[in-house]
Amino acid sequence: MTTAAPSVFRRTLIAFGSFRRIFKDPDFAQAVAQLATDDDISPPASVVAPAPAAIPLATAAPDAALLLLGLLQREGRLVDFLHENIQSYSDQEVGAAARVVHHGCQRVLNEYLTITPVRDELEGSRVTLQRGFDASAIRPTGQVVGEPPFTGTLLHRGWRVAETRLPQLTSTHDLRILAAAEVEL
Repeated sequence: MTTAAPSVFRRTLIAFGSFRRIFKDPDFAQAVAQLATDDDISPPASVVAPAPAAIPLATAAPDAALLLLGLLQREGRLVDFLHENIQSYSDQEVGAAARVVHHGCQRVLNEYLTITPVRDELEGSRVTLQRGFDASAIRPTGQVVGEPPFTGTLLHRGWRVAETRLPQLTSTHDLRILAAAEVEL
């Protein structure tokens, strides 16, 4: 990052301030004298941090996500719940609906996925992140300064999918249909 040269007004203030300090501080006067005699005075080279290497992005196939979303809709009516405008409902009505959605979605997660915590410590525990920690699994928050090791308080253990057991589908199954339209005859 390069900085712009100070304005004439700013340089005048610097000159007067330096002039006064030269009389009071012999070390400062010597440093200014050295600067004045250096023929090779050039502005400091700007330091540019190297750009991080670009990590190629992989396109995620939507099939598994659509399948899981369809299961969450079928068992927990998740999409219906999220698309409903709940502003006009009472807290009791929303709570009752959320209980049904929670139960159905929890059943899907338990049946089709094995989910484990990223960290085994209890939330609120003091933990240390060593150099080379997995930044995709652990996100430092707050004032992150310097290099690891970092020591802090575990706010959330995180979740990791250890195993998936999604059902197999026929080639004619359209995963984009999360819930078929229902027509009563």
